[in-house]
Amino acid sequence: MTEEKKSLKRTLVGKVVSDKRAKTVTVLIERRVKHPIYDKIVVKSSKYHAHDEKGEYKLGDVVEITESRPISKTKNWVATRLVQKASVV
Repeated sequence: MTEEKKSLKRTLVGKVVSDKRAKTVTVLIERRVKHPIYDKIVVKSSKYHAHDEKGEYKLGDVVEITESRPISKTKNWVATRLVQKASVV
């Protein structure tokens, strides 16, 4: 019996907002939460530095990032897969 183990690492999906650094992409994660007092839906965002070994993800791509061991001072996420390619305008 082969059972698939569920990974304990967190995964997030967001948009690449910068690919200027070597082997690193900056990913913007947006989430919609209800304000506790005003009951309005508010968009909160966070930026994460993710490791991109081959430099394959470009500005505007939607990617999935997975939590990993610390790679540098600010990097502890790895870009794992391309969800949607950036649309060319």
